[in-house]
Amino acid sequence: MSTPAAPRKPVIIAIDDDPQVLAAVRRDLRRQYRGDYRIVSVGSGAEALELLRELKQRGDNVALLLSDQRMPAMVGTDLLARAKDIYPQAKRILLTAYADVNAAVDAINRAAIDYYLTKPWDPPAERLYPVLDDHLADWQVSYRPELAGVKVLGYRYDPRSHAIKDFLAGNQVPYNWIDATYDPRTTELLEAAGIAQPAWPVVIFEDGSALERPDLQAVAKTLGMNVEAGEEVYDVAIVGAGPAGLAAAVYGGSEGLHTVLIERRAPGGQAGTSSRIENYLGFPSGVSGADLSRRAISQARRFGVELLAPKEVARIEDEGAVKHVSFADGGDLRARAVVITTGVSYRVLPAAGAERFNGAGVYYGAATTEAAGCKGQHVAVIGGGNSAGQGAVYLSRFAERVTIYIRRPDLAASMSSYLIDQIDAIDNIEVVGHRQITEVLGDDRVEAVVLERLDADAPPGDCYRESVDAVFVFIGAKPHTDWLEGLVPRGPKGYLLTGRDLLQHEDFGRRWKLERSPFLLETMTPGVFAAGDVRAGAMNRVASAVGEGAMAIKFVHEHLAQV
Repeated sequence: MSTPAAPRKPVIIAIDDDPQVLAAVRRDLRRQYRGDYRIVSVGSGAEALELLRELKQRGDNVALLLSDQRMPAMVGTDLLARAKDIYPQAKRILLTAYADVNAAVDAINRAAIDYYLTKPWDPPAERLYPVLDDHLADWQVSYRPELAGVKVLGYRYDPRSHAIKDFLAGNQVPYNWIDATYDPRTTELLEAAGIAQPAWPVVIFEDGSALERPDLQAVAKTLGMNVEAGEEVYDVAIVGAGPAGLAAAVYGGSEGLHTVLIERRAPGGQAGTSSRIENYLGFPSGVSGADLSRRAISQARRFGVELLAPKEVARIEDEGAVKHVSFADGGDLRARAVVITTGVSYRVLPAAGAERFNGAGVYYGAATTEAAGCKGQHVAVIGGGNSAGQGAVYLSRFAERVTIYIRRPDLAASMSSYLIDQIDAIDNIEVVGHRQITEVLGDDRVEAVVLERLDADAPPGDCYRESVDAVFVFIGAKPHTDWLEGLVPRGPKGYLLTGRDLLQHEDFGRRWKLERSPFLLETMTPGVFAAGDVRAGAMNRVASAVGEGAMAIKFVHEHLAQV
């Protein structure tokens, strides 16, 4: 048997019309990256585009383009904008003189470049490599050599297939999706795994082992993910790994607390499903929720934080100096303090048939997971908030047509202006106001929706049918707090009451027995805190959730000092 050829290394391309500068760039790139990448250099934008088309035809991967701005015939910003059409996932960085910084900033908005560097870049160890390392690490998260790593075989409209893909994507596990409906590689892969009559979906791992129709816990265990607590007692247990939970974990670990972070699905929470967050401080060209989550998890682990995922907390019991945390699968642990950061989830679409097609054409905040399967299709986006806008922009790169349906007349009252401007500039996105979905139709998958007109001049019940291939739902938010019934009081909408809000609660005098008042983020149970979107009065922004997560650790320290 012949040994299969090793996959070709991904490519880094340098472009500059000055031979001396190009030689210097090539030298520095090879010095740092030749072990993992092929370094290619060309002297003009036209040559670069020709090279990109050739690489595309050969099936090669391009990781990064580093282009000079001032080149004859084609400036760097124009080249990088055109390169995006050929390799949309490649990182694009502009190399420019200080005098051209304004052009570079404009390119971030117009051509969606990822970064710019000013000349000279000496010493490269300080001014070049850290920037390129960061962007290459981001690219590597989504880079998958052909059929390397985990392979998921199944049917696009199977809810279990969707759940596994969504779980792997959320946990930053690269995988290959093989649609068994038409992909000719399916039979070969099943035979190699020794599976004759598969129970779909099938997950094949790098070592050749396979699981048929597995639950998420089985997938996690096979991947070596941590699903069991390593200790009996922790200083602080953080329930929920959204932005608030991740921030609490980073600060808890960095300040010496024995910290465990528990997540029932995947790190990032609702923000983790966002394809692009463009107003978070420190990321001028935006950052995806997945990238932000990956960075935060790496940071937390560096400080010794233990991550349990997927692991669902069923209840918390107050035992005085410690809290007893019980899991849905029967395990447990104890912690001297608990921070609840379970956030919110999208509300269920209140339309007939929506539940039937959940995971089979109706998706909740899963734009980045399912977008590639929408090529050439018409998809509906339901909702008018920032998450809906970010999802629509991402889907527009794959779908032939994206329609945003909202109850209001337009997006002005519910979406950030920068997102509205982006949507207005994308030809294949349409916004239709005064509409609500009343029914989802289809046989084994979504084929159409029934829409009701809500215009002032429309008669009641004025409905019509619209053909769509998928429905992505981003409507409202519901806090994940039902499991806390009896432990801490909640507001009318289910959000957790904390701090001063507890003073007005009818049970405060009966239940709160400490001489001090509750801390700002403390619940009615001393030592149990809430942060982020799950808390009543929260601002529902990534930045504020991160701030509250960090603040919660301050109050944990004060609580631990008193018990």
